[in-house]
Amino acid sequence: MNWQLHFLGTGDSSAMRELGSSAAVLESDGQPRLLIDCGPDIVDRYLDAYGSPPPALYITHTHMDHVGGLERLFSVLQFKRGNHPRTRLFVHAQVLPLLHARVADHPNVAAEGGVNFWDAFHLVPCTRGFWLDKLWFRLFATRHHAPGTSFGLVLPGSLVFTGDTRPIPEVLQAVAGSGELIAHDCALRGNPSHTGMDELLREYSEILRRRMVVYHYASLADAAAMVAQGLQVARPGQRLVLPAPTPVPADAG
Repeated sequence: MNWQLHFLGTGDSSAMRELGSSAAVLESDGQPRLLIDCGPDIVDRYLDAYGSPPPALYITHTHMDHVGGLERLFSVLQFKRGNHPRTRLFVHAQVLPLLHARVADHPNVAAEGGVNFWDAFHLVPCTRGFWLDKLWFRLFATRHHAPGTSFGLVLPGSLVFTGDTRPIPEVLQAVAGSGELIAHDCALRGNPSHTGMDELLREYSEILRRRMVVYHYASLADAAAMVAQGLQVARPGQRLVLPAPTPVPADAG
């Protein structure tokens, strides 16, 4: 079985038109398994790529450039999905109240009334991780503005996806020890929610950086500056080959 990470978009909140919102799809043998994050433009990008709604979705955190597409996905699932099953939506239990307040806590979510926002989804709160298609996905806390508001994702042996984060070298040493590709947030300059290029180069060992691909940047010019410093930069539409996941016993979760 062949595994890939397909970047639907790679930009920050200011670069949606040029680069698309940062989101990626885990694929096996060309078939989508899991969409990671759902910014305002991502549902249409996903439908253009795959033709039907995602079977599963993981939300890293609740900034609008990562959840702003959920209203669009609700409409597709509730009114247009046909025989397609509800999308399984995985979200850390600490993030769920924030997500509910941001996208679901509105009276009469549909003009016709009588519909709950979560009716369109199979909502799966989780803490340590979750099972999907007999694969165990481990979750880990990142540094993103406030504690307990953002969680990255590990598919052991295959992929580490940080979501938005400040540098977390001690965490990656613990969760990325099996040769996984590391998809890491990186901007040209850091801020309270994001890693800057100088910080990434300073905080991570060359060994870890060789396995990194960075995303969530502000422009193609910024991407070129990062490439000039030896970083691998993800581009919208790009697919990267992943190592095969390491089997995890069913009772290990």
